[in-house]
Amino acid sequence: MIIGHIGARAGSKGVPNKNFRIMHGKHVIDWSLDQLLDHAQIDAVVVSTDSEVMYEYGLKRGGLDIGLRPAELASDTAGKFHVWKHALAEVEKQTGPVTAFVDLDCTSPLRLPQDITGAIDLFKSAQPDMVLSCCVSRKNPYFNMLETGADGSLHVSKPLPGHILSRQAAPMVYDHVGLVYVLNPDYLRSANSLFEGHVIPFEVPESRSLDIDSPLDWEIVEFMLGRQIEQGLR
Repeated sequence: MIIGHIGARAGSKGVPNKNFRIMHGKHVIDWSLDQLLDHAQIDAVVVSTDSEVMYEYGLKRGGLDIGLRPAELASDTAGKFHVWKHALAEVEKQTGPVTAFVDLDCTSPLRLPQDITGAIDLFKSAQPDMVLSCCVSRKNPYFNMLETGADGSLHVSKPLPGHILSRQAAPMVYDHVGLVYVLNPDYLRSANSLFEGHVIPFEVPESRSLDIDSPLDWEIVEFMLGRQIEQGLR
């Protein structure tokens, strides 16, 4: 039993009501919800939200009825991991034991179905505690990410002996992106944060890694999604 989960909090300071706004003729949440509902490996879907409108919408689309989020999980400081723990507990009351918990950020609508499939396949083959989507970072703390010292002068964030003269020579670093997470339910029940266990990367291209956190992000993602539609990818 693989559960597909979407977290969709009502509040947003950067882009108000972004999860339920219309982008290319669909609510933003639908770009992710459709992928879970259509995916052959996902057995049931749940929307976790503090919004009555989005909750009722999720139920009409076929989501499981787990009730609205508790108030302590509805603030902008509530951690994603504890939202997942609550959703898993409520889901398993209805479905029985779950074998994998798949979460999609609905603010990452550039994801393609192959990203979900690839992450699930990696989870099954490698058997980690969690698979987390990442893309290669454009900035590297060993080379071109900087901090200021006590005297205000700049220095590389993570200096290494001998100095790094090119990004290619620096250790690989990733950006954490919200396209897809696949978790072992036992890990989700017992841990309290993302990186307590064996978490491995599922690498996705930068072109699909953008998420909506500001008005500029909205414009860029809207443009990129339009290009996917023109190319017949959606």
